[in-house]
Amino acid sequence: MTELAELSALLHSRIRDVPDYPEPGVMFKDITPLLADPSAFTALTDALAEFCVANGATKVVGLEARGFILGAPVAVRAGLGFIPVRKAGKLPGATLSQSYDLEYGSAEIEVHAEDVVAGDRVMVIDDVLATGGTAEASVRLIRRAGAEVAGIAVLMELGFLGGRERLLPALDGAPLDALLMV
Repeated sequence: MTELAELSALLHSRIRDVPDYPEPGVMFKDITPLLADPSAFTALTDALAEFCVANGATKVVGLEARGFILGAPVAVRAGLGFIPVRKAGKLPGATLSQSYDLEYGSAEIEVHAEDVVAGDRVMVIDDVLATGGTAEASVRLIRRAGAEVAGIAVLMELGFLGGRERLLPALDGAPLDALLMV
């Protein structure tokens, strides 16, 4: 078995399916067993850090909330700074914000204005790529700050929700990497 196949099998084996959560008909992908397994969490962190290094990232952005859990150790492993992208109203001081549309309404994310600057190459890290709304908003936010998007890397992509198709135009050639396709 190849190294990538071994990693995929390890990660898959530590993700628990929770039917009908948070509502009937939804199959929730619970990553807490993966996080609780030091070998699996380390393998995940190493793989995501390799994406950062390979794409010349200078900083890592983690998307609230599980992107914080993954992004911070990835940044440490890759020797990069970590920047949390938060829901609106959660950061003190001067912020840059980006609103985006949801299926039923809209939302807004923020970053401290001084944390992302011209010359930065920022890798966005998150646990799941679903519809791509938050990831697309983060790409726009990073560019508005004057920085370059090094790419997006996620643990898993829910391909049936179309997030990749939504994101590719916004990425403008920057890579989108998913360790697992669901």
